[in-house]
Amino acid sequence: MFGNWHISRRTMLRGLGAAVSLPILDVMTQPVARAAEKEQAAARLAYLYIPNGVAEGAWQPKQVDSRGRLVELNPWMSSLAPFQHDLTIFRNMWTPRGNGHIAGTATWLTGGSFDGEKLDSGGASVDQIAAKHFRSVTLLPSLELSTRGEGIFTTSLPRNTVSWVDPVTPAPRDIEPRVVFDRMFRVGDSGLGNRSVIDLVLEDARRLKRRVSDHDQKKIDEYLESVRGIERRIDFAQRQQSRAAQTPGLKNALVRPEPGIPEDHRQYMKTMMDMIVLAFWADATRVCTFMMDHGQSNRYFDFVDGVKGTWHALSHWKDISGTTEDDDGKTSWTSRDEKRDMYNRVTAWHTEQVAYLLKRLSEIKEPTGRLIDNSMIVYGSSLSDGHEHSAKNLPVLLAGGAAHDINSGRQVSSSRDTSMSDLHLAMLNRLGVRRDKFAESNSPIDLE
Repeated sequence: MFGNWHISRRTMLRGLGAAVSLPILDVMTQPVARAAEKEQAAARLAYLYIPNGVAEGAWQPKQVDSRGRLVELNPWMSSLAPFQHDLTIFRNMWTPRGNGHIAGTATWLTGGSFDGEKLDSGGASVDQIAAKHFRSVTLLPSLELSTRGEGIFTTSLPRNTVSWVDPVTPAPRDIEPRVVFDRMFRVGDSGLGNRSVIDLVLEDARRLKRRVSDHDQKKIDEYLESVRGIERRIDFAQRQQSRAAQTPGLKNALVRPEPGIPEDHRQYMKTMMDMIVLAFWADATRVCTFMMDHGQSNRYFDFVDGVKGTWHALSHWKDISGTTEDDDGKTSWTSRDEKRDMYNRVTAWHTEQVAYLLKRLSEIKEPTGRLIDNSMIVYGSSLSDGHEHSAKNLPVLLAGGAAHDINSGRQVSSSRDTSMSDLHLAMLNRLGVRRDKFAESNSPIDLE
C-alpha cells in the first residue's frame, strides 16, 4: 500500500509555534537500502556524572565467571540486574591528571590537567568534540543537563561543569525541564499560549499517519504520548510553584521556589532522564551529558529510607562526628558501618535512576534494534571511595551499544591503571569521529 514512499529522518511535525522531531520510522528507510541502513545505525552517547564517589567495594560485581562475564551484581547495583547483559563494568579506570571534587569534575571528560589559577580544564570535552561532528545532522548538537545544586559550592564553576567547549569555556547547562523541553519542541513565541505541543502539531501528525504503515502509526502514537506525559509533569511542577506563591505557609515549607524545577527531587530526576530518552528517540541530538548533581554535593537524601545527613558528609564515612569540611556540623552517626550503609543507599538510589533510563531505552524499538542498543550510556564518578578522595579504580560503567560492536555483560579488569581518556577515545571511534589521540591517550580501550 505504501510503496516506496520515503521521508527524511529530519522530518518534523509542525504546528503554530511548535515543531516535534519524529522517532526513526520504517518509512524513513527505503527497502533497498535497509541492509546498509542497519550497518549505519545512528549511535547516541550520554555521560551521566555523580559526585562524591562510592564506598570501596560497593561498585564491584558480587560474582563474575572465569571469563569476566557478569553473574551477579552487588546489592547496591541490583536495580541494574534486568540489564546485566547490556553492561560493561570497568575496573582500574582512573584520571591520571585530575583528582578530587574540583579538578576531577572539571577534567572528567577532558582528560586534561586542571589549572585552578587560570580556570583551565585542559581541553575540549569528549562530548563537545562529538557534538561538532553531528551539528549538521541533528536539531541540537548536544544537550548539557544538570540538576540544580544544593550546598555551599553551587556557585563553584569547576564543580558544576563536566562539558567544555574549549579549555576555558564551559558549555551552558540546562537545569529546568521546561527549558530543555522547549529547546527540542518549541520554535517561537507566537501561538503558544497554554496549548500542548501535541495539540499544536496534531493535524500534521494525522496527515502523516494516513500515509504510513500500522507499525509506524503505533510508533508515532507512543512517541507523542511520551511527549505529552512530560508536559503533564512539567505543568504539575509549575502549579506547585503557583500554589506556593499564594500560600505563605506552603511557600516557607518548600526548598526550591524557582519555577520549572519540581520540588520532589525524585520527580525532578525522572523528568530529566525522560528528556534524554526523548532527545535520543527523536534523534534531536546524539550527544548528552547529565550532571546528576554538582561536584561535592551537600544534598540531603532524607527521602531515601534510613538516610540522614548530607551526601558529602556521608562520603566521608569514616568520620562519624558530622563535622567534615563543609557539612552541616549537626548530624552525627553511631558507627562507621551505619554511615557507610547510608552512603551506599545514596549510591543505590542513583543507580535506580540509571536503571529507569535503561528501561525506557530498552522498551523503544527502532528499525535497527532497541534504542539502548544504539545508545552508549557512560555512568560514573571522578572519585572512587569518597573518604579517600582517590582517582584510582573509579566507578565507571558503560550500558548499551550492542549495535556498535560493544561486547557487554562483563567486567573489564585491566592489569594496570587505565586512563578514562582511553574510554573517551573508544567512544569517539564508535560514533564515527575518527581521532588518533584524545588528551594523553593514543590507544582506545578494547570494547569488543
